[in-house]
Amino acid sequence: MVAYRRNFVPGGTYFFTLTLRDRSSGLLVERIDNLRAAYARVQRDRPFTTGAIVVLPEHLHCIWTLPEGDSDYSVRWRAIKSRFTMACRKVRLSMAKDSSGAYDLWQRHFWEHTIRDERDFENHVGYIHFNPVKHGHSARPVDWSHSSIHKYIERGILNADWAVAPEIDAP
Repeated sequence: MVAYRRNFVPGGTYFFTLTLRDRSSGLLVERIDNLRAAYARVQRDRPFTTGAIVVLPEHLHCIWTLPEGDSDYSVRWRAIKSRFTMACRKVRLSMAKDSSGAYDLWQRHFWEHTIRDERDFENHVGYIHFNPVKHGHSARPVDWSHSSIHKYIERGILNADWAVAPEIDAP
C-alpha cells in the first residue's frame, strides 16, 4: 500500500474536505454554533484566510490560504476537530470511542488539494457553493444557510441566482 503524502506549500492555498465518521449524522449543522466557535478560535490562534466554505450535515468543504511561510494546516484541523468534539462532549452527546479510547466522531483523515491557480480556485469555490444542491439539501445554492455564497453575493462577486437553471416553459 502506498503511503499518502500531503503537499505542504508555505503560504499556500488549499481545498479541504472533512467528514464525520457517521455519514448519516446531522451533527455539523445541528451543532453549527460549536463548529463556528471551534473554527474561529483556531483561526484566531493560528491565522488563516477562508476563501470559501460550506458546512453540510456530515461533512464540510473549504478553501484556506495560510500565512506566508506557514504550511501547517494539519495542526489547525486537529485543533478544530478536537474543540468541536469537546464541545459536543460538554453537552453530553453520546459518542463512540475507537479501540484506543479516543472519541470516534470524525473520520481520521481529511482530503486536501493544493490550489494551483486562479482557475483552480474558482472551480473549487463553485464546487463548494453548489455542494448543498448536489447532496439534495437545497434546491438552489443560495438557499443553504451554512455557506460562504452569501458573502460572495453581498460583495457582488456572485448573483443570488448563480447556478440556477432558468425555467423552461413546456409547450
